[in-house]
Amino acid sequence: MTTSTQAPEATVPPPSAPASAPAPVRPGPPPRPRPTAVLLATAVSTAALLLLVALGTVLHHPLLIPPLAASMALVAASPDLPLSQPRSVVGGQLLSALAGFAVLAVAGPGLWSAAVAGGLALGVMMLARAPHSPAAATAVIVALGSPPFWTFTGLLLLSCALLVAVGLLAARATRRRYPVYWF
Repeated sequence: MTTSTQAPEATVPPPSAPASAPAPVRPGPPPRPRPTAVLLATAVSTAALLLLVALGTVLHHPLLIPPLAASMALVAASPDLPLSQPRSVVGGQLLSALAGFAVLAVAGPGLWSAAVAGGLALGVMMLARAPHSPAAATAVIVALGSPPFWTFTGLLLLSCALLVAVGLLAARATRRRYPVYWF
């Protein structure tokens, strides 16, 4: 009696098409904001900047400088971003002004100094974990304009505090969360 045991035949999968990686997803533009969000951010930003102009008029010193308009745009339109948090708005602006004054003390006013001050401001903000891109322009303004240190720094601090305060009021009125963190 012969018994033969046969091994089951191995099943080989049929050849398949070469595996291709999924196509990378390309990011598109951000979603269109709701009209009420646009109106609110516009109104809040405009009110804050008008407040800076009004207070500057009373104090006989301009408080509205271009970087602060950009700062308020971030606070009003994107309050959740790290760039919009009080640590970044106040700290980034003040650190950048100090970077501008440091370059000014070493190299004097001018375009070359302004370029170095703007770049140095970025590094200082990154080290302090207070990134705020509009603040690099504050360093440039300091290196170009050579403003009085205490006057400029004090008014800059006041202006930044007002922008954050307006952001806080707007958040309370709209039940949004701002700031996400303070320090």
